[in-house]
Formats: sequence, structure tokens, C-alpha cells
Amino acid sequence: MRIIFLTQYFPPETGAPQNRLFATAKALQANGAEVTVLTAMPNYPDMRIHATYRGKLHVREVMDGLLVHRAWLFVSIGKGIVARLCNYFSFVFTSLVVGLFKLKKADVLLVESPPLFLGITAMLLARLKGAKLVFNVSDLWPESAVQLGLVSNKAMIGASTWLEERCYRSAALITGQTQGIVKNIRGRFPQKEVLWVPNGVDFAALAAAAEVPASDIRTRLGIGPNDLLLAYAGILGHAQGLRVVVQAAALLRERPDIHFILMGDGPEKAGLQELKRTLGVDRVHFVDRMPRRELLGMMRSIDAVVVPLLRNDLFLGAIPSKIFEALALCKPVLLGVDGEARELFIEQGRAGLFFEPEDADALARAAVRYADDRALIHEQGASGEHYVKEHFDRERISDNLWNALQRLA
Repeated sequence: MRIIFLTQYFPPETGAPQNRLFATAKALQANGAEVTVLTAMPNYPDMRIHATYRGKLHVREVMDGLLVHRAWLFVSIGKGIVARLCNYFSFVFTSLVVGLFKLKKADVLLVESPPLFLGITAMLLARLKGAKLVFNVSDLWPESAVQLGLVSNKAMIGASTWLEERCYRSAALITGQTQGIVKNIRGRFPQKEVLWVPNGVDFAALAAAAEVPASDIRTRLGIGPNDLLLAYAGILGHAQGLRVVVQAAALLRERPDIHFILMGDGPEKAGLQELKRTLGVDRVHFVDRMPRRELLGMMRSIDAVVVPLLRNDLFLGAIPSKIFEALALCKPVLLGVDGEARELFIEQGRAGLFFEPEDADALARAAVRYADDRALIHEQGASGEHYVKEHFDRERISDNLWNALQRLA
């Protein structure tokens, strides 16, 4: 079976979609598929094309046995809607050209959305290459953009909704990252086959990295070996609602044994650092994005992870991917995400403590509970590891996808 992966995001970029798509492509290849990836020049999240690829229109390379074609796209550090649209549509055009002239015929074309606009390329290329279209939805667009206030123009919303529905109707199979996404699409398109393909954990890769020692981050940040250390690692963006972490730390001034780490970069980083200064908070530590090996070392040095999102009905169906690997490493989660994530990991998996989104008092109380009951940390960490191993093993998830693709082909 020949499969084309079409995605704007792919390693060496770092991030959950990049890691998931790379792992899925490798798993399908291991099952015997001939996988070709069509993606953009790496630039995320810095919005600057990596030096090795700069000034090139097309790059063909082999990455860990995968054939990868990269196409140029427009990148800008600007945050406005015009810059975003130029970024998205430049890749829509260049990926179509590269795909048309550089890719062979295929049985399946799997496209990652968002960006939704890449569906234009996907529908055209699938037809031209004789491939069945598989539309993978990791976030509902334009619904997400509207509810987050990123898009308010009625004409743009209408056009995006039309494109979304056209993509679903053109797909031979729709896959979704969360049960909420799957339920939404099934409700609107009951005649379409929709498959739940959640994020998961590559336990084989984690086992191979088992020798990575705990990092010296506590020493570097002046955190005692017995202090409670809670960490967030990922994009410091608006939707993540990370102000609650700084606000909770301000409420915990009388608890010098509780520390927070915010690791990563993003558009909200400067604002969070300013909030820390304004509130006079000492025990929130900002750490730059780091290579995966160093990140694993840091994860072995902390006690638990904090995973918040804004309070928004949109996120009732959200499952932040950073939860999975943390639980696989026996680190419980302080979860500020209601809905599906709470049901899976708190109520079913008993893998952490829930706090109401954007409620700093609730997060502070949860942190104190962990600081005063270290046995609970170990108990919930062990429960979380067992739960993700049982239900979110990436190998099993990939096998389910492979079986669905075989039925298509």
C-alpha cells in the first residue's frame, strides 16, 4: 500500500502533532506500507525556517527511512490574520505543485487538519494521484477559531465552514484525535465513517530512553530535593490559560516548598513573565525549550505536571497530548481541563487531581494536597502509568488505523 502523508508540521520541528505524525508514519511503514511525507520547510514554533532549509523551494530527504518532500512556505513572526493566511495559503500552493510533480500514484492520502486550508491541496492531490482521502482532524476548525475569538469575520467563517464540510464529504475516512471531535463529526455527517485515533504513548521509545538520568534542574534553580516541583512543558500560548499557574503561586507565598516550572516558548511568555513581576512571585521558574533527551531528564526530576486550558466549552472535548507521556513516566497530573480529559484521566484513570479551569485557588489547594501527601503522588502516578499503558499504547492505536486503511485500499 502506498500512503502519502500531507501535513504542514513535521520533525525536526518539535511538538505533539509532529511527534504523533512521525510515529504514525513509522508504524504504518513497519506494517509494510510505502510512506511518503509531503510537508513544509521546518519553521515552527519560531516562525523562522531552519538554516539548513533556508532559501530552498523544494528539498527531498530521507528521515529514519521515510521519504520526505519539503516545500517552501511564507513565514513571519507577525501574529495578525494576514500573516497567518499567507503562511497557510503559501503552503497550500507549494505543496500542490511539489505533490503534483514529485509524488507517485498512491492508494491513500492522509492529511492533517488544522490548518483546514490544506484540505484544498488534499482533495486535489488525492484525485490526481488516484488515492482515497483520509482527513485527520486534531482540532475542529473553524469552530475552534471562532470560540477562541481568533476569527470574527462572518464571510471568512462561512467560507471556512463550507470548506470544512466539503473536506468531510470528500473523505473516504475521517479520523479524530478525541472522542469529542468524533462525536461532533458523526452527529453532522452520520453517513461518514469516523474513527477515533487518539494520541498515545510510544512505550518502546520510552524504554529505550530509560537510561536518561534525572537532570540537575533542581540544583540550577535552587529548588530543594524535598520541595514539591510541578511543571508545565509546551507552548506558552493563549489557549493554555497559564496565568492560573502564576496566580496560584502568588497564593502560595507562605509555602516555600512548592515550586512551578513553565518550560517552553510562545506568544504569552512575555506576558506571563510580566505577571510574575507584577505579583512578586519567586517560585515560578521559566525554562527555555530543550531537546527531548534533556526534557526526559527534567521529567524524571519533577513530582507532577500541570495541564491547564482556558474555561471554554470548546475544550470540553480536548485532550492535551502532554498528558500521555507524563503519565507513562509515572508523573500524575494536576488537570485544569474539564470534560473528556477529566472523565478519562481523573475519574477513570485516577491519575491526578482536577481543578476548575482558570481557578487559581483550586490549583493552589491541589498543589498543597500533593505537597502534604507524597504517597498520593506515587499512588496516582502508578495508576496513570497503568491506565495509559492499557488504553493509549501507540502501537495498538496505529494497528487500528492500519486495519482501517487496509479496508479502504
